[in-house]
Amino acid sequence: MQDENIDPVYQQAVEWFVLMQDAELSADKRQAFAEWLASSPAHKIAYQRASQLWERFDLVKPAYEKYRKSRNINRRSLLLGGLAVTAIPASYLLLNPALFADYRSGIGQQLSVSLPDGSTVQLGTNTALSLDFTTDKRRIILHHGQALFSVAPMTDQPFIVVAGAGETQALGTQFDIRLIGNNATVTVLESAVKLRHNDTSPIVIKAGWQIDYAEKTAGELHPVNLAEAEAWRQGRIYFEDKPLHYVLTELERYRHGKIILADSTLADIPVTAVFNITASHEALTSLAEALPIRVMDTGLAAFVYGKK
Repeated sequence: MQDENIDPVYQQAVEWFVLMQDAELSADKRQAFAEWLASSPAHKIAYQRASQLWERFDLVKPAYEKYRKSRNINRRSLLLGGLAVTAIPASYLLLNPALFADYRSGIGQQLSVSLPDGSTVQLGTNTALSLDFTTDKRRIILHHGQALFSVAPMTDQPFIVVAGAGETQALGTQFDIRLIGNNATVTVLESAVKLRHNDTSPIVIKAGWQIDYAEKTAGELHPVNLAEAEAWRQGRIYFEDKPLHYVLTELERYRHGKIILADSTLADIPVTAVFNITASHEALTSLAEALPIRVMDTGLAAFVYGKK
């Protein structure tokens, strides 16, 4: 089964990267790749991620060379398991770069990290990120989850966070990025950042403001309740007039097992509440008491229905 957190743009990048390893690749294919790469900055970001992972993944290379010499290269055959290293398909490893993350936190956990430049990062629940620091830039890849960045000033080395289809460059000290699937939210707590997303002009986001973006679209800047934005750092989840489907998606990040909304007519019920991030079961119980819903929690999954 494909990991639902895999970015489809990144998956395309991995497919192209595998193809481009073939020295005998046709001119038409190379032209198609050049057009794909040039069509969106997100494609360039994803391809660079795939290239960097390949350089770190030494086990794949001998297996790939053996496979390449034995038959014609086909993107789908490779990604569907043509390459195998021990018992683990290389396709799975390549398509899950978070497996090679430099830092990660577990479900319901938080982790504070001091970076080589003096900056700090606080990782929220189920978060993974990797560092790409060089002499001329400080680059971080947020694979999934949420992280608060407190940036040490270094004018000759820009501090950039890649999350999904966007790059956020620090123009000051403190900002938060949340990446769930292909959907990202950038919140600025102090000073400002510059967001580059696809082909749009860079967007400057100042303290107290927030923006959401997905693979192809970016929302409008809007003011944010900083107490709500920072609540997770104090072990709380704060919702103010949020739809039930959003609340359940957020609660799911703090538990083992899915939360399944079995009745779509309940999705937009507004919720205002504060929950403890270590007590997702109790949060579901509270929702069932306050809203016209019932919850059946099996431990492996929780099902949310309408009350009869």
